[in-house]
Amino acid sequence: MSTIADNLSSVSARIRSATLAAGRPENAVNLLAVSKTKPADAIREAHAAGQRHFGENYLQEALAKQIELTGLELTWHFIGPIQSNKTRAIAEHFAWVHSVDRLKIAQRLAEQRPAELPPLNICLQVNISGEASKAGCDPAELPALATAVAALPNLRLRGLMAIPEPCADPQRQQAVFAQVKTLRDSLGLDLDTLSMGMSDDLEAAVAQGATWVRIGTALFGARDYSKPPL
Repeated sequence: MSTIADNLSSVSARIRSATLAAGRPENAVNLLAVSKTKPADAIREAHAAGQRHFGENYLQEALAKQIELTGLELTWHFIGPIQSNKTRAIAEHFAWVHSVDRLKIAQRLAEQRPAELPPLNICLQVNISGEASKAGCDPAELPALATAVAALPNLRLRGLMAIPEPCADPQRQQAVFAQVKTLRDSLGLDLDTLSMGMSDDLEAAVAQGATWVRIGTALFGARDYSKPPL
């Protein structure tokens, strides 16, 4: 049975291979370990194997893990849908937020980011496949949102995040990821981040410029959704 360390090595090798195949610099792509629904011990094991960046979707679950793992060198990314009543805790306890899709949320994060902390790194989530079930702003609304968020204090707008509709065809995967990159580059802002690609499509995402790939299942195994998220 493979361990988290084994899985981390395997995923890192996939990223390196895809990066090389795309002709990109060796360190161009970062691995974000998606640890939602996984216990703190799984994060501790991944940390022992060298992983430092972890993504969480559910605020209360994430805060509990942060307390349990106090003392470890970890960087926390919030990657789930954001409710207005949860922005203060997100602003106070995370270094990155990948899932901002409306100005109200960005404004609250800016207002509530503690002054003693560095600016909060922000990605705007775009609903690139137009799925009604997915969060994210409409691509047509992105330029106005990006311009407004870029002007807010205490935030640093880094780029875009997308969760395309699942697809098994690598060429179609790449075509959608290429759209996300084109959207980012068309904004005319100094943006360096594309958060896109998961366990089943990371190669296509890397080929089209991903700088963060968000990997959960390939690292930690299938998720347990038997308990309701907090």
